[in-house]
Amino acid sequence: MVTHVPAETQGDERGALLSFLEEQRGGIRRALLGLTEEQAASRPTAGELSLSGLLKHAAEVEQGWIARARGEQPAVRRDQSNWHECFRLMGDETVESQLAYWVKVADETEAFIRSVPSLDDTFGLPDDPWFPPEGRVSMRWLVLHLIRETARHAGHADIIRESLDGKTAFELVALEQGTSWG
Repeated sequence: MVTHVPAETQGDERGALLSFLEEQRGGIRRALLGLTEEQAASRPTAGELSLSGLLKHAAEVEQGWIARARGEQPAVRRDQSNWHECFRLMGDETVESQLAYWVKVADETEAFIRSVPSLDDTFGLPDDPWFPPEGRVSMRWLVLHLIRETARHAGHADIIRESLDGKTAFELVALEQGTSWG
């Protein structure tokens, strides 16, 4: 399940930003290629992160930021009582269902960013300690933040996947393309 920003839309600033965001999403998605639910949920490093947990977190965070930019509440409200659920599949959640959800979120992100009059437009943030203290950020800042957040977790995904079976990002790109690396 791979989505791509069409090449003809990459020439403008919005297209370039969305293309970079999609590239980072791909790093997380590829890290899950060929894994079972159990492998995707495993935590092979000293930390608490799993690939399925990173997938869920990345999709949820992206949805939450776009909701805030629209002046809406995120689909899931997180606080200390349920923060741990952001990094674990719960109940009937599966890698497949989270990948499908993320495709929907990514489509909504692209539609929203393309619809705003200007990337200089701003929106207010809740007064929570983990948000920037300025209280307002631009749409440009939002997309750059999503790129940064997703890239950070794509790096985590690389480490976790390599810890599971030794496959590197290059090998996973080749696997996704149906070729071999090296």
